[in-house]
Amino acid sequence: MARERSSSSAEDSLIEEADAAADYLEELLDIADLDGDIDTYSEGDRAHVSVVTESEVLVGRDGEVLEALQELSRLAVLTTTGHRSRLMLDVAGHREKRRKELQLLAQDAINDVNETGEPVRLAPMNPFERKIVHDAVKAAGLFSESEGEEPRRRVIVQPAK
Repeated sequence: MARERSSSSAEDSLIEEADAAADYLEELLDIADLDGDIDTYSEGDRAHVSVVTESEVLVGRDGEVLEALQELSRLAVLTTTGHRSRLMLDVAGHREKRRKELQLLAQDAINDVNETGEPVRLAPMNPFERKIVHDAVKAAGLFSESEGEEPRRRVIVQPAK
C-alpha cells in the first residue's frame, strides 16, 4: 500500500511541475503575443511540457532559445514547488525532430564503427542530444563515452569492449 501512495505521490509531483511550467509558459506566450497551445504529460520520472505552435521563434538557432526557456521553466517550477525539476520542454516539435535526426546520425556512426573497427567522434552536442546517441549506441551493443567540456562536449562511439 505504501508503494502505491509513493507512486501516486511521485505522479502528483510531476503533474504539479508540468502545471507550474505550463502556467509560466502561458504567461510568456501572452506577454510576447505568440500563438501556441500547451500540452503537459509525464513520462517515466519526468514532467513534459510541449508548446504546440507553427512558429519556431521560441526554438531559436540550434534550439538555443528552447534550451533557455527550459531552464527558465525549471526555475518557475522551483519557485512554485520548492524543488528542482528535470522538466523537459519541447516547442514546435523541435526535440522530436532532433531525436529522429540524432538516431540516424548515431546509426551512421554505429555502421562506421562496425565496418572499420575505429572510434567515431561526433560533433559537439548538448546533454539531451548526447543521451539520445548514447542510448542508440548502447542498444546496438557498442560502447560510447562523452569527452570535452561544455559547450564543446561530444560523443565518441567505439567498438564493444
